[in-house]
Amino acid sequence: MFQKLSSLTFALLLFSQPLFAAPERFPIWPQGDAPGAKSSPVNFQLTERSKDPALPDRAVSGVRAPQITVYPPQKPNGTAILVIPGGSYKRVVLDKEGSDLAAPFNARGYTLFVMTYRMPEDGHAEGADAPLADAQRALRTLRAQAELRHLNPKKIGVMGFSAGGHVAASLETRYDEKVYTPVDNIDNQHARPDFVVLGYPVISMDQTIAHAGSRKALIGETPTAEQIKHYSPEQNITAQTPPTFLLHAVDDPSVPVANSLVMFNALHAHNVLTELHLFSHGQHGFGVRGVKHLPAAVWPELAMNWIEALPE
Repeated sequence: MFQKLSSLTFALLLFSQPLFAAPERFPIWPQGDAPGAKSSPVNFQLTERSKDPALPDRAVSGVRAPQITVYPPQKPNGTAILVIPGGSYKRVVLDKEGSDLAAPFNARGYTLFVMTYRMPEDGHAEGADAPLADAQRALRTLRAQAELRHLNPKKIGVMGFSAGGHVAASLETRYDEKVYTPVDNIDNQHARPDFVVLGYPVISMDQTIAHAGSRKALIGETPTAEQIKHYSPEQNITAQTPPTFLLHAVDDPSVPVANSLVMFNALHAHNVLTELHLFSHGQHGFGVRGVKHLPAAVWPELAMNWIEALPE
């Protein structure tokens, strides 16, 4: 049974990371709550889903004030990755597809920025576009802070998993769509990622391959053809879509591998630089901890090799 915690314990867990170091955190929106959260009735909750204190598995729901947690390397290489964890568009998992990634990516010099984001069914003014609004704002914030953080402004990418993969894929295909009203100078920055990594992503709203829960959260039970197209990233790719790396387990029982296949085929058809890795075993939501003894464990190395081989 998942353990719901007091507000004090919430804070301690949310703002902790391995070795109990105090990570840097900052809000995505200047007032804390996103502007569109004014119409939402939800309240923030954090749940610890693990019984092993050495292996945390935190999940947050009712997000109103999205945040970014920074995981810096000892020897930065100047490349930043905005990490968008999954959670079925019901919650955001903070460790399995967030803090767990720090060790392999920090070791190669990557600075990780793990974000939380609002849910499409939580009554925010942006509706189904609330997660995308948060992702656009987060990417613009990193670009605005690039000089301060000693980042290469041409090497700021995004990595998304499961439903977070849909947020990332939406960002790479709809980065210039106006889904919120600008609030300050940060919004003068462009929101196009320089590269994209998608892990077992929710992609298509085609009912034959869609993740049912994500589809319902985004476009409801009886969507129009226009809604299906608009929220299916594979139908919105252009020649300007950023280079994209995909990974998926063939035995995924939750998000059919066909999601990655249709995304890869669409990217390839538009001559977008892309690479796809399919693993026989791994199921869903494996991150790095779920494939320690499987061939899929090599995916972070494969992704970093691909990023480092991208043309300047």
